[in-house]
Amino acid sequence: MIAATGRLIARIPRRSAWRGGVVRLHRQPSLYLPAGYFALALLVRLVMIGKPAFQSDEQFYLLAGQRMAEGALPYVDLWDRKPYGLFLIYRSVFLLPSDPVLTYQVLGIVFSVATALVIARMARMIAPERGAQFAGLAYLLYQPVFNVALGQSPVFYNLPVALAALIVVRASLRPRDAGLVRAGCAAMALIGLALQIKYTAVFEGVGLGLMLLARARRDGWKPARLAGIGALWIAVALAPTAAVLAGYALAGHGEAFVQANFLSIFGRRTDWADALAQLAKETLAMTPFALAVLLAPRRLDLKSGTAPAALPPLRIWALFAVAGFLAVPPWFDHYLGPVLVPLSILAAPVLAWTGPKGHWYGRLLLGFGTLGAVAAPAFQVHERGTAAEFRQATALIARELHGRCLYVYEGDSALYRTTHACIPTRFAYPSHLDAMKEGRALGVDPVAEVRRLMASRPGVVVMARHGTSNLPNLQTRALMRRILARDYRRYREITLGTRKFELYRLRN
Repeated sequence: MIAATGRLIARIPRRSAWRGGVVRLHRQPSLYLPAGYFALALLVRLVMIGKPAFQSDEQFYLLAGQRMAEGALPYVDLWDRKPYGLFLIYRSVFLLPSDPVLTYQVLGIVFSVATALVIARMARMIAPERGAQFAGLAYLLYQPVFNVALGQSPVFYNLPVALAALIVVRASLRPRDAGLVRAGCAAMALIGLALQIKYTAVFEGVGLGLMLLARARRDGWKPARLAGIGALWIAVALAPTAAVLAGYALAGHGEAFVQANFLSIFGRRTDWADALAQLAKETLAMTPFALAVLLAPRRLDLKSGTAPAALPPLRIWALFAVAGFLAVPPWFDHYLGPVLVPLSILAAPVLAWTGPKGHWYGRLLLGFGTLGAVAAPAFQVHERGTAAEFRQATALIARELHGRCLYVYEGDSALYRTTHACIPTRFAYPSHLDAMKEGRALGVDPVAEVRRLMASRPGVVVMARHGTSNLPNLQTRALMRRILARDYRRYREITLGTRKFELYRLRN
């Protein structure tokens, strides 16, 4: 993927001249921009690097990658609803003889920088060089703000989606292009890869596909040809997912794959009070983008005289990305990861004028991003704890296992990986069994599953001292308290940042 990005970017002119709303491009390759992007990305993420429990999703993905390297099969041995391709990325981390935490984090930075470069290239279609470069910079700054800086799924799938959008926007600007079918297949193949990292990429895929069909319709394609080529493009986009499904079906696990990937999402419950609070918070945090993208361009268009031809398709893409965010409550902050790509591009015209005499919209956007890129990771480290605290917790647990399994009812799933303990359930992500929202989504009764796994008598159990921030599953929690009081003894309390957990071991 990174190599393909480099080849595609190399074909796109490097510098632009802005004249009356039209971008004139000519080649001038440079390594300064990617090097600068990488240095900045590393700098604002430095406090996060090496933390094994920095983000709950990422630590679970890394656990899945480790267990896949040992022969485990997602959805069968470890349950989650994320696509197989995401777990495959984390499985690849263990192909290298290096610290897996550092490896996935550096890989995430590389993907982010590559995405920022695509953003800069696309931004040159609607803005001068300065604004285009700042657009990529804005993306890298706002990733930490929304907790999508290292290994969350948008870090990886934003790149193929951005490349697909680049292909589609360029195709939409070329009337009667003989290569439209081929370009559409390339774009949909990239969307297919993105779908195997996060299924919500389907919203952007639909938007880009409709733009391709609109271009073909304007070129005079007959309805029969539109239907046939449209079906081809859909088939190309679905091919990676169909291939994985076929593999699971041939192995006798098709039902497990379908339940986890396609059915479970409809059983998940939403805490609407928390979800709406999240949405209000994210809306407020996106205010600088709203000012830059929705208000400032009206003044800039008046100055240039003509809106760039690439602006309408870029706005359509942004609308579909926002729709994808809104369609999936509870609207966690990292769900905004895909929205950052088109919005950073659309902000480029404003970011071109960020000097002392420039528009305050651009200065606000970059200033808020810089502040958030420093404050958000620092707060996360304060909340989640240090690597030293996690090493101490690992040691306290490992010495009491005595060959038995570990069960993290509440806490960090990374403890399974660092203690090398067996897992007594395929629901290793704690909130699958301890939170209300997942009770009807697992395909099994969570109370029965907790009763079953505790009957296997794990050597150590980890439980939060004061519960979790999610609405708890009161039934499984009550069952756990009864079993712990009967069969286990609390032997230690551990602190990870601001969180406190109780450790229980089997009674002698």
